[in-house]
Amino acid sequence: MQKESEHKQLYEKLKEKAASHPFFKRYFEVGVKEGLFSDMVGAIGRMHDTLVEAAYPELIGRNIINVRATTEPLERFPLDEKAVAYLYAEGGATRLSGKKHSTVDIQTNILAESSEEWTREFVEDATWNVMDNMVEKVGRALGEAETQKILDLYGSIANADLAGGTPINGGGVALSWSGLLKLHNAVRNENWKPDVLVLHETQLHQLLNDDKFIHAQYLPSGETDIERGVVTSVLGMKVLASTLVPNGTAYAIDTRVAAVMLLRRDVTVEDWEDPKTGKYGVRATTRFGLGVLRSKAVAKMTNISTTL
Repeated sequence: MQKESEHKQLYEKLKEKAASHPFFKRYFEVGVKEGLFSDMVGAIGRMHDTLVEAAYPELIGRNIINVRATTEPLERFPLDEKAVAYLYAEGGATRLSGKKHSTVDIQTNILAESSEEWTREFVEDATWNVMDNMVEKVGRALGEAETQKILDLYGSIANADLAGGTPINGGGVALSWSGLLKLHNAVRNENWKPDVLVLHETQLHQLLNDDKFIHAQYLPSGETDIERGVVTSVLGMKVLASTLVPNGTAYAIDTRVAAVMLLRRDVTVEDWEDPKTGKYGVRATTRFGLGVLRSKAVAKMTNISTTL
């Protein structure tokens, strides 16, 4: 925190405002009675920890992209002559061809945020469990908001720029071992090595219905945990499932080279208020930049069955 000037400045300002903010004031007063902390700094620290613990299980997007910390508002990356890059911004993405551009400038100006608001009357009577639950809810929503932006980045890649030059047609049938081989092969044929498989929960359960993932005589079954209902790894790819991925779509990605997320400011607690309507609450944000650097390191399969 001492090294992150923006992070530190935000919390210094929050510490000054918190004493008069209805939600933070109530959070502090009840937390002191519960013996959880003794001052406002401790209260903000507790809220920050709660947000982070709730947000991180939902931040699967950070597992499907190369995350790098930065304090810079912009970083310039070299672009291979044959590569195609995409710069993400709110509302869409810009395509850059290596034949015309030698560099990619990624700005760290994207904001993922979530918030909860309550009336002053509700806040004044709120118990610790209620407020703690609300903070957790904000954290989870932030994790989903950030992950959605990363998935939108990959979704913005034009079909012709994907590995293999087109999305793989799933044929309207359930995802299977054969489908995974096609995804893996598409990236390998571009001389990249996919290390993550990203899919919807329905496609994960389709794999759990495939003999090769549940019967001991097949090698892939060794990476299946039936008790938890997960497939941990296949063909050297970590398997990540989320309902935020469009149902019927799956990606194989070489996260080392495909895209980058420049994390300028990690999960941060902020105050939220609208005195005119008498609403107050808490807000959580992250600030970062996103860009695809090598689109051919991403394979995509569509038209997979959306039911078991």
